Amino acid sequence: MKKLNYWNLKDFIQNNKLIFLQAYWLLYLPWFMYVEKHVTTHFHVIHMELDDVIPFIPFFCIPYFLWFGYVAVAFCYTYLHDKQEYVRACLFMFTGMTIFLIISTIYPNGHYMRYSVVLSSGFFDQLIRELWATDTATNIFPSIHVFNSIGAHIALRRCENLRDNKLVKYGSFTLMCSIILSTVFIKQHSVFDVMTALLMALVLYPFAYGNAPKNALQRMRNYMQTRRLRKKYKDVQW
Repeated sequence: MKKLNYWNLKDFIQNNKLIFLQAYWLLYLPWFMYVEKHVTTHFHVIHMELDDVIPFIPFFCIPYFLWFGYVAVAFCYTYLHDKQEYVRACLFMFTGMTIFLIISTIYPNGHYMRYSVVLSSGFFDQLIRELWATDTATNIFPSIHVFNSIGAHIALRRCENLRDNKLVKYGSFTLMCSIILSTVFIKQHSVFDVMTALLMALVLYPFAYGNAPKNALQRMRNYMQTRRLRKKYKDVQW
């Protein structure tokens, strides 16, 4: 068995520190599963009259499922090609997700719209049946599907080598819109959840995409560079 090269591992960690921002999922997933398990019957009902007008369209489960790949691609691509936008995307999406978890914890919420839907034996209905079996109609406000779709689109559109790419520009926008629509067309969310997710995105955008994240990243780079120089020239009095 080949012996693990300690220095290669150390260099990898040194050169890929920003990837460890994804450790946030170690906080998010257990917290989310906790509220999913404990918020099942006693919750504040989220509902708007507009919800009753929107039809149930099973096909929209496809863009709903595409959300998982969409967000993953946004993180991976920006990490590989534009570290600054990667940090901003993490700050934007992870902040919104944390706000969502706090709201779900202190204000349990859900809806009863699924009871008005009769699922058939069709392919898309079967997919929705599987989705509803694992994703409850609780902890829905604000919609993270909507919020992170906006975050993924912003990240890809701002990425330096994609800014002039029309395919990405229109393709990403179309996918973002279809995911947002899917949340109400398959009765996963109320219109209220969509509206509050849009509002949260508007509020957090200046926070994540102002000068503060850029300056923080530059300060971190300066610190790491100074640290490497101090280590290299440790015999020099600073």
